[in-house]
Amino acid sequence: MSLCPAICIRITALAAAAIVLSTQIAIAQEPSIESQWLNTPASRVEALAVLQTLNANLLSNASATFALDRWCAAHKLAPEGSKIVAQRVGGQGKPADEHIRELLTVGPGELIAYRRVRLVCGDRVLSEADNWYVPAKLTAEMNQALNTSDIAFGRAVQALNFTRTNLSAKLLWSPLSEGWDMDGSIAHETSSLSLPPFLLEHRALLKLRDGTPFSTLVESYTDKVLDFPVPRLLSQ
Repeated sequence: MSLCPAICIRITALAAAAIVLSTQIAIAQEPSIESQWLNTPASRVEALAVLQTLNANLLSNASATFALDRWCAAHKLAPEGSKIVAQRVGGQGKPADEHIRELLTVGPGELIAYRRVRLVCGDRVLSEADNWYVPAKLTAEMNQALNTSDIAFGRAVQALNFTRTNLSAKLLWSPLSEGWDMDGSIAHETSSLSLPPFLLEHRALLKLRDGTPFSTLVESYTDKVLDFPVPRLLSQ
């Protein structure tokens, strides 16, 4: 019996292992996008500027969906042409409490629907949102789309030409510590800037053109909104 087949199989296996190992090393050596946001004064200032730019964009738009569409495209967070889709999150719902009903100006007997989603562009989850809305204020087609598809809420109800009243906007994380502008001290390190899972939280009320509220939501924006190479305005 010839030993050639066994030897050939071993050589092929070793070659395949070498290819896999070299690929893993190459991937490990590529700088990750997160690592480009360094823990330096320049990177921290840049991160805060970018975060506040996103904050302003969201606050000045009626629909977070369309604001995130533009953000995702401008920062190349997904392949060209990608749009925000809503990954529905199952599990225990959150019934509307008295405060929600007051915001939506509905009585205790009127139906309020609840939808929790992750807004995704490409493979990045940009935000998680809790949304309470009044189905009676929407068309049958809108309710059907919201109940059966991954369409984002803002896109589903776009035809209502709604307005948005911002109830609160909160930075959950700041790259610069409180009082940095007075004492001038910012840590200077060469490590990566560590980002928490959520960076911004917005609470808002959506209204029909006549001012009737039909949806209230809580939006939590993730660290993936900064998942692109650091600007080079100050870093060079």
